[in-house]
Amino acid sequence: MSLTHIGDRERGWSEVPWVKTWQLITASAVAGLVLSGATVSAAGPWDSGQRKAERDRVASWSRMGGVDHGAGPLPQPAPSAPGVLSGLSATGPGGAGKQAGAGSDGLAEALRPLLADPALGNLRTASVVDAATGRVLYEAKPREAMTPASTVKIATAAAVLTALGPEHRFRTTVTPGAGPGQIILVGGGDPSLTAKKKPPAGSGGSLVALAADTAQALKAAGTESVTLGYDDSLYTGPARHPIGDNPNLALITALTADEARPDLSVSGPVERVKDPSGETARAFAALLKERGIEVTGPPAKAKAAVDAEPLATTLSTPLGGLVERMLTNSDNDIAESLARQTALASGQPGSFEGAEKAVAAKLAGLGLDTAGSRFADGSGLNRADKLSAALLTELLAKAADPQRPELRPVLTGLPVAGFTGTLRGRNAGDSPAAGLIRAKTGTLSGVNSLAGTVVDPSGRLLAFAFLTANSPGPEGAERALDKLAAAVASTR
Repeated sequence: MSLTHIGDRERGWSEVPWVKTWQLITASAVAGLVLSGATVSAAGPWDSGQRKAERDRVASWSRMGGVDHGAGPLPQPAPSAPGVLSGLSATGPGGAGKQAGAGSDGLAEALRPLLADPALGNLRTASVVDAATGRVLYEAKPREAMTPASTVKIATAAAVLTALGPEHRFRTTVTPGAGPGQIILVGGGDPSLTAKKKPPAGSGGSLVALAADTAQALKAAGTESVTLGYDDSLYTGPARHPIGDNPNLALITALTADEARPDLSVSGPVERVKDPSGETARAFAALLKERGIEVTGPPAKAKAAVDAEPLATTLSTPLGGLVERMLTNSDNDIAESLARQTALASGQPGSFEGAEKAVAAKLAGLGLDTAGSRFADGSGLNRADKLSAALLTELLAKAADPQRPELRPVLTGLPVAGFTGTLRGRNAGDSPAAGLIRAKTGTLSGVNSLAGTVVDPSGRLLAFAFLTANSPGPEGAERALDKLAAAVASTR
C-alpha cells in the first residue's frame, strides 16, 4: 500500500510571534475569576450566543498556526472561559477502570451508531472523558493498543515539554576550530533553523543572523579568511527513518536548515536534499562570503571541542511554539527532532531507540498508564507505534490540568476545525462544530485517527480520541471521524 499522511499536505506556519504559554494562562485565569460570579450565574456558560462568540473568535485568528499569535495586547478570553475554568481542578484523569458517569447516556446513544460506520474499518476504539474530573463518559476498547499515525505527536509534545519546558530554546553555534583560521558550525538540533533572509515562520534560528555575528567577531579579531567545518554529531544512530526515502520527512540531523527543502515550501511533502548537514554548512559559507569573510575550500565534517567558547549563537523558536507548529501542521521533521531532544534531556542517546525509551519514561513520570504502548518514532510515520485511545485522552486531560501549565501548548497547538492546520477543511463552513473542536489528525494507509478537546453545550471541557484500522479509504473514514467529533461537541 502507498503511504499517505494528510498532516503533511498543509501549507504554511504562523508568521507572527508566539504568545508565551504562561501569559495566556494568567490572562485567562484572572478573567475567569473576575467574570465567574456574574456572567455564569446570569446566562450559563454556553448559550448559543456564547458558542457563536467562540467560533467568531477562532475565525478572527490567523489562517496559519494553532493559537492566537497576534502581536500586541493579549487576546480577551472567550465569554465561556469562566464556566470552563471553574470546572477545572487539580484532579487528574486518575487511574484505569473508571465507569461511565452520570449524564453520559445521551453521548453513548449518539456515538455508538456513528462508531459502527463501516467507513471506519473493522477495528475501532474510543475514549471520551471529562478533562476536569477524569470521569469516563464513553469508551469502546479504550486500552487496546492501536497504530496511532500522527496522533502520536500528542505524546511527543507532552514528553518534550515535560523534559525541557515551553520556554527552552535550541542553540546553533559557531566555535573556533582546533587549527588556526578554522571555525566550526555546530548543530544543536534546531528544527526552526533557516537560511532564508526572511524567516518563513517568525522567530527562530537564523543562519543569516549567525553569519553576520560570526563575521563581526572574526573581523574584530583581525581574521578575514577561514576554513569551515561542521559538527552534526548531537544526534546518533540512523538518520533515515525506517520507512526509507519519503517526501514527508528529511534525513534527521542536528544541523538542518529549512527542513532540507530545496524550494520555498514550509510544510507538506517535497523531495529533500540528500545531505542536509553539508548543504546547511555550504549555505552558511556563502553567507559568510557575502559578509566579507573568505571561506577557503569546501566545508568538511569536524568535531567541536566540548568546552569551546562560541563566537556566535542563534536560538530557536521557544519550544512551546515549536510544539504548536508541529501539531497544527503535523510537521514530521519537528516531531522527530523533538523526540531526540527528549532523549538527550533524559540522558539517552539522540536516536530512535533513545527517543523511544525517553518518551515512554516521561509519560510514565506523569502518572500515565503506558502499558502496551510503543513510541518507535516521534512523528507517527512508523506503523510500529502503539497507543490506546485512553492514553490519548489521559494525555489531553493532563495538558488541561491547572497544575501542569508547561503542557498547555499540547492544547493550544491542536488544529481548529474549519480554521487551521490539518482541520482547516474538516467540520468547516456551517458545521455546528466549526471553531469548537481542537484535534490532532492521523492518517496512514488504512489507519485513521482523531484526538482532541471540545467544550460541550453544558460547559464541560471534554477530551476525546477515536482510533481505527483497516478502513476502505481515507475520505470516508475522515468524514466518519468528523461526525463523531461533532457529536461530542453537540451532545448534552
